[in-house]
Amino acid sequence: MPKRLLLTGLPGSIGIHVFAHLCHNTDWDVVGIDSFRHKGLTDRVSYMLNAHPEWRERLTIFTHDLIAPISPMLRGKIGKVDYIINMASLSDVFDSIVNPVPFVQNNVALVLNMLEFAREVKPEVFIQISTDEVYGAMESKDSQGIKEWSPIVPSNPYAASKACQEAIAISYWRTYGVPLIITNTMNNYGEMQQPNKYPVIVQKLVSEGKTVKIHGNPENIGSRSYIHSRNFADALLFLIKNVKPYEHQNEKADKPDRFNIAGDRQLDNVELAKLIADLMGRELKYELEEGIVQRPGHDPHYALDDTKIKSLDWKSPVSFEESLKGTIKWQQENEEWIKQ
Repeated sequence: MPKRLLLTGLPGSIGIHVFAHLCHNTDWDVVGIDSFRHKGLTDRVSYMLNAHPEWRERLTIFTHDLIAPISPMLRGKIGKVDYIINMASLSDVFDSIVNPVPFVQNNVALVLNMLEFAREVKPEVFIQISTDEVYGAMESKDSQGIKEWSPIVPSNPYAASKACQEAIAISYWRTYGVPLIITNTMNNYGEMQQPNKYPVIVQKLVSEGKTVKIHGNPENIGSRSYIHSRNFADALLFLIKNVKPYEHQNEKADKPDRFNIAGDRQLDNVELAKLIADLMGRELKYELEEGIVQRPGHDPHYALDDTKIKSLDWKSPVSFEESLKGTIKWQQENEEWIKQ
């Protein structure tokens, strides 16, 4: 019998690449749970299954909003699962600032319901997906990356909701023995990304010959480390196969295992826009706009230290430039996606 992995957030722009990577690299069956209440989710699943019809028999999807508990009936339909990757979350920082209460309530409720489900089905591994933003901002692009278990200092309600998810998951690890691994990652990109994300916006404007407006000033341009969602998926599969979750033991293992998963390069927003334009063979026209860098809740610089996972001999299977080139090519061939 093949292993079974439950992936929440499967139809999202990251989850769809995790699903594809699992199908390419294992014989496991995949179970998805999603409400499908956000635009584009069904399109991603349809695209992937049309491209790989042989994966249809390996995928089971249940339509369920995880802000509601998983009922005994649904739990019975899902059946046994060996691994859980909990990726589902609202993730738009701006939305979290505009409507913080429902945003945070959503993210807290869904992790509680998934952890309650894990208590019942007892998977071998429960990976809680988190973000670099829980640690707060770096001083500059050249600052040292933040290590695992650095102080949590979220700057906005989105980051706070992810920190809440981590804290609740840790409490279930300590109290109920949920076999937890936490991962903190940075800006994912890739084919089928939301059209409102920065790399997609840049490509669209460059292709139309329009000016890209970049927030910042010459002394303080925002910077990030970008990782293709396929490479992130590879790291998750590596952890499942190679890392046994800690069991809570007083004075021996007082916290669960945690891994930072970062991109290959730290780029500021101008550098990334120039690289995208170069790979497209087009000229970049851009203007710097001050203001948003000082917006409450906005951190201009993020960076993670991923020495820990690399010390286990994991590295991104495809380089940043090659991944970005492939993403641009796909979006040029599927322009209807970025024009949504």
